[in-house]
Amino acid sequence: MQDVRVVLIGGTSHTGKSTVARAAAERLGFDCRSTDKLARHPGRPWRTPEWEPPPHVAEHYATLGVEELIKSVLDHYARLWPRIEELVAERATEDGGGLVLEGSALWPSRVAGLTTVPSTRAVWLTADGAVLRERMRLSARYEELAGPERHLVDKFLARAERFQSLMRQAVAAHGLARVDTGGRSVGEPADAVLTAVGLPGR
Repeated sequence: MQDVRVVLIGGTSHTGKSTVARAAAERLGFDCRSTDKLARHPGRPWRTPEWEPPPHVAEHYATLGVEELIKSVLDHYARLWPRIEELVAERATEDGGGLVLEGSALWPSRVAGLTTVPSTRAVWLTADGAVLRERMRLSARYEELAGPERHLVDKFLARAERFQSLMRQAVAAHGLARVDTGGRSVGEPADAVLTAVGLPGR
């Protein structure tokens, strides 16, 4: 149980990956990183204190259909995978501290193929569609947006829901672990994640 050195946390946007990963890493004394920092695909198409979407991001969501958006992001994750695999292999075997790595790029079928990497465990976070919609609209300040901006948020949400549907199918097909985060405080899904990967919670 205590030989786990890398914990992978996947899931679609707004399922709480970053928050849960930070909480799990703090409890374990591990580093915490995001696959988003390795390479950026067009991100959220709304402003936040940390993010000002460039014009090409709005164009990306405005002009592509949901299945085209899914293909675009999955192709990006496929290109990113060798860097993720290298990072996981390094941290699973080196003498340094452990790692909690979170991100949507942790696609179940690729993670399931990490059979030769020791000391690595993985879990995927999910949330009900209504929970995702509430979280995204709150983040985007949806009620304050004009129609065209709301359309971009709606497209991002539709992509996230479709992504989650495909991800859940892949998780089930490979017999992998999944934790629902909807309606739970941060501590509860963090405990559930640690339990799912064979580590003690609180």
